[in-house]
Amino acid sequence: MVKRACKDCKRVVESTTCPVCKTNNTTTNFQGVVVIFDHRSEVAQKLGITAPGKYAIRV
Repeated sequence: MVKRACKDCKRVVESTTCPVCKTNNTTTNFQGVVVIFDHRSEVAQKLGITAPGKYAIRV
């Protein structure tokens, strides 16, 4: 299945609807992926991520 990124929360998903935002605002045009295990990490804080998951770096 094609990977898509939500334009609102930047989470990488496999469907056209983001399960977190519940919107259809997704795209296949994104660059880079970061996987966050701990939302308190320095990387997560710099990216503004508040929940673990797979995120696109640039949407």
